[in-house]
Amino acid sequence: MMFWYDHDVSGWGWFAMTASMILFWALIITAAALLSKALNRPYEHIHAPVPAAPTPEQILAQRLARGEVDEDEYQRRLAVLRTSRPNAP
Repeated sequence: MMFWYDHDVSGWGWFAMTASMILFWALIITAAALLSKALNRPYEHIHAPVPAAPTPEQILAQRLARGEVDEDEYQRRLAVLRTSRPNAP
């Protein structure tokens, strides 16, 4: 009978158990909060706007800037583009 009462947990044992239990629950709560935050975060890569395709006038201006067409050819093609579009400004 003496064996059961002789091996008691000392003060340091109680402190270690208390500290480990507090650490355990702090880790569980932190993991749950981080998981909740990650699951409720909006997906930036899905909602990214799609860049608009360049207009024919922008493509022609880029070709002029690269030197693929000269000033006269640019003006001539620009005039053709603007007259051939039905909803020109």
